[in-house]
Amino acid sequence: MLKTQGQLFLAFLRIGLLGFGGGPSMIPLVYQEVVKRYAWMSDEEFADVLAIGNTLPGPIATKMAGTIGYRVGGTMGCLNAVLAVIGPVILAMIALLGLFSRYSDQRWMQGMSQGVVPVVMVMMAQLTWDFFKKAKGNLGWIITLLMGAVAGVLIYWLDIHPGIVIGAILIAALLRPEHQHRKEITTK
Repeated sequence: MLKTQGQLFLAFLRIGLLGFGGGPSMIPLVYQEVVKRYAWMSDEEFADVLAIGNTLPGPIATKMAGTIGYRVGGTMGCLNAVLAVIGPVILAMIALLGLFSRYSDQRWMQGMSQGVVPVVMVMMAQLTWDFFKKAKGNLGWIITLLMGAVAGVLIYWLDIHPGIVIGAILIAALLRPEHQHRKEITTK
């Protein structure tokens, strides 16, 4: 139990320390720690936590830390993971905002803030590719591309909140006829 709590703290501390750019940039780090490093969850379980976390209000990193911490280590794990992920952020905010306000007119500070954007972009692209491969394996590439295109249209062109799109997909999955679900399970 103590070992697990220590691992939870270190995993989410790393996420809190390295998750530059906010919640979405932390998602690939959470995935790396939770699925790849410690194997606390499968890809499917992680995708479920991410989907549900996106439908709820508030910062995604703390919602994921709380949910995963609770699943792995109970109430203490939840508190442990949340404190580990927000602690570095709070301290960094205080330090970096002071530093930024003092040196914001310096070229090196502007270059540093611009240089992080491509790194976060690559991290998000990697996570997207991983989810695409997983969805393609479960749904096939045509349905995956079609659902991605429909979601893109709804979110980017029609300006529908992603949480509503995810919620609609979850409701549709729940309302799917049970015999079809059982048929799919038996054919796998």
